[in-house]
Amino acid sequence: MANGWAGDGAVQEQIQDSINDEIRRARQNVPQGESLEYCEECGEEIPEARRKAVPGVRLCIHCQEEADKQQKAVSLYNRRGSKDSQLK
Repeated sequence: MANGWAGDGAVQEQIQDSINDEIRRARQNVPQGESLEYCEECGEEIPEARRKAVPGVRLCIHCQEEADKQQKAVSLYNRRGSKDSQLK
């Protein structure tokens, strides 16, 4: 049940939009193409085992961990915009 100015099904639409955003973000992060031998960020050699395990890998483990932290920090935002949800 929606309250205020929200239409019927608005909560479900917000949930579905959040899911769709996360799916889109995950698909953008899937490596594609041939794996690199050296990291794009730091130039360190990417171990052969990693290149085989993750086809299309572009970053060493350390740089990938840092990139993942940045992605997580950026993806957290308040979709509702109400004062109550901002306080949580």
